[in-house]
Amino acid sequence: MGNSGSAVKVCTDHQGGINWLSLSPDGQRLLTGSEDGTARLWSTADSQCHGHFQGHESYITFCHLENEAAFTCSADHTIRKWDVLTGQCLAIYRGHTSIVNRILVAKDYLFSGSYDRTARCWSVDKEKQIQEFRGHRNCVLTLAHYSSRDVLEEEEEEEEEEEKVSRDLLVTGSTDCTVKVWELFSGSTDYTIRTWNIVTGEQLKVFKEHQGSVICLELVNRHLYSGSADRTVKCWFVDTGERIQTYKAHKHSVSTLKYHAGILFTGSGDACARAFNSRSGVLQKIFRGHKFIINCIQIHNELLYTASHDGTLRVWDIRGICKRNKRRLKKDRSVQGRSSQKGSLARLFNNKVGCMIQQENGAHEAVELM
Repeated sequence: MGNSGSAVKVCTDHQGGINWLSLSPDGQRLLTGSEDGTARLWSTADSQCHGHFQGHESYITFCHLENEAAFTCSADHTIRKWDVLTGQCLAIYRGHTSIVNRILVAKDYLFSGSYDRTARCWSVDKEKQIQEFRGHRNCVLTLAHYSSRDVLEEEEEEEEEEEKVSRDLLVTGSTDCTVKVWELFSGSTDYTIRTWNIVTGEQLKVFKEHQGSVICLELVNRHLYSGSADRTVKCWFVDTGERIQTYKAHKHSVSTLKYHAGILFTGSGDACARAFNSRSGVLQKIFRGHKFIINCIQIHNELLYTASHDGTLRVWDIRGICKRNKRRLKKDRSVQGRSSQKGSLARLFNNKVGCMIQQENGAHEAVELM
């Protein structure tokens, strides 16, 4: 563990802090949204700026990049859709009455969370609001979405396919300290994460233990990772709400997180990014160089991208830590395999011993050694 040294690239084109960073599905582009009211498009091949989106009347809080379209939300209460190739604004989504903090795109739907204490669902093509989710007592800070296909076991997937049922879930995080699931999920400044039935509005679970606002969420393989102003990240079983791990070492709020290949990367208000072993919670690396809070991180081709309120986008080489983690995983599997083999041999030996004892004792009660 230790300092990773200097970043391999520092991009300084923005004239204000960078609030978010999004990677396209094909991995070829990055989109940054800034305090300067603009979004910029970058190539992952050369880390050069190849696009500039202007039109918002205030700073951009968050952005989302598809292969052909980009989405941004702003303190001007709106969400905009852009053509990636031309930079033209294709749509404006109006309805929120305060700063829009987060957006996510799922299929033909756009979800948004705002300081107006609501999360909303929009039709991407029709620019029309479909649903409004009310319940948080303060602003909605973070959203997370997953389909049932992302969390069900293979057997359950097959059963669900037969029934032709698809459950899509939304998670919102708010400054009322709650996270809520609306069959959907949500996080808030009421220190909790909550899950809700989207049809009935019934609250299903409350994830408690954070001592500060829930700022960011990440859903991976039935595990929910939550970053908080209490300077920790916690990992939960989605199904039960049980907390199974806590990641410490941050000296300020945890502002962003990203899971990659068994490693949990975090960004913090202490201007550092960190890498943890996701299973053990052990801190493996600290990335230093930014001057202010790290607002977002992305990973592509074993490069870590960090965007900060200091206005810079930094690129870090994480091949070493990824390689070490792969060796650890391989070693763990090998140890588990040997343990399993030893267990099988022990059971076989014990079975034979048990049989011999039973034969020797005749009608006497058999001795169970397993």
